[in-house]
Amino acid sequence: MTRDRQDRWARWLLERRHGGDAEQLKEALAVLAPIRDRVLEGAELAPEDVVLDVGCGDGLIGFGALARLGPEGKVVLSDLSEALVHRCWEIAASLGVTARSRFLVARAEHLPLASASVDVVTTRSVLIYIRDKPRAFAEFFRLLRPGGRLSVFEPINRYGYPEPAGQFWGYEVGPIQDLADRVRAVFQRTQAPQEDPMLDFDERDLVRMAEAAGFVEIRLTLEIEVKPLPPRREAAWKTVVRTAPNPHAPTLEEAVAQALTPAEAQRFLDHLRQQFLRGGRVSRSAVAYLRARKPT
Repeated sequence: MTRDRQDRWARWLLERRHGGDAEQLKEALAVLAPIRDRVLEGAELAPEDVVLDVGCGDGLIGFGALARLGPEGKVVLSDLSEALVHRCWEIAASLGVTARSRFLVARAEHLPLASASVDVVTTRSVLIYIRDKPRAFAEFFRLLRPGGRLSVFEPINRYGYPEPAGQFWGYEVGPIQDLADRVRAVFQRTQAPQEDPMLDFDERDLVRMAEAAGFVEIRLTLEIEVKPLPPRREAAWKTVVRTAPNPHAPTLEEAVAQALTPAEAQRFLDHLRQQFLRGGRVSRSAVAYLRARKPT
């Protein structure tokens, strides 16, 4: 495989997601490992399965599946980012599993594979970026053999939007509400809420789309968590301002620079930083695990 230039997906996943901070990356992977395990448990893998990991990123789910399959089991690692598919090829080569791996650059809505050619389809935080989600579900259904399984994890961002009055990213911003509104506007210009596929669905829509595609035995678990976050270190704050919330968004540092004067930026970031260091920022999240089966 030849390396493509890094695109926004690769830049975010390999650097901007964690601000280029190795320690923050370790923390992120510690959070993602249980998600990977639950997705694979939902897939009910058999030793000789062929697993299609859609939106594979850097292979978290796909290589986790390979470790659970028998020697005849195979994984297709698929992503719209050529750079990330190449990264997965590099990892597979280092692990000595290229013979059990296939690499595919494709969108989730248009996967150039034969119908009824895989036993399992997995995704993690993929549908959230897709406008035509029903089309993606239809592709998953087409590719599965009779009795094949679908196992999906998706954040439900609609739950946290809009934020409660007086908050920005879970920080209380009453004294600097005017500054927060201007920074928020930068993010909204980048991703207009009324058009953003990250906000156009919830857990009920996932069930409805899976059923409409033809899946049966659909089971969805919704988990909602609202909690204050503990105090963090100064070094971690420096990483936070260099972190982008998703591949389409600017970092906090970039958005602040666009919206505010240097003096305003200092005031705004100092206000957030104090809450970050002493704890109390409120985290609000909702996630869904969906599993389903293609009829035999």
